[in-house]
Amino acid sequence: MICLLSALQFHRLGTQLPGDVWIAIDRRARKPALSYPPLRIVRTSSAALEQGVARHRIDGRMVRITNVARTLADCFKYRNKIGLDVALEALRDAWRSKRLDLRELEGHAAANRVQRVMQPYLEALVS
Repeated sequence: MICLLSALQFHRLGTQLPGDVWIAIDRRARKPALSYPPLRIVRTSSAALEQGVARHRIDGRMVRITNVARTLADCFKYRNKIGLDVALEALRDAWRSKRLDLRELEGHAAANRVQRVMQPYLEALVS
């Protein structure tokens, strides 16, 4: 499943151009043995691999990519890996482009246990 910076790029949120493809795999799955493209792997539970994921056709293949709300919640969860500034920029872009469903975002934030982290930024954004 495509996630984090790669999903941000797909959704055209923020200005990040990742050099690696960010994917999420099951905690117990083996790391893919690919030499190209370079991968950044995030391990997650099997249940989390199904929540907030949409299928998109890219070059004739179906690709699973996290939706906007799930991507934003993941960015806050992995803010130490990608940077808080990246997560905040994506949140602002999603809000300005009116592509942010706050209820859906709150649900994914709760699932990722980042509600308290996101709350002050969301309050500042919507006020």
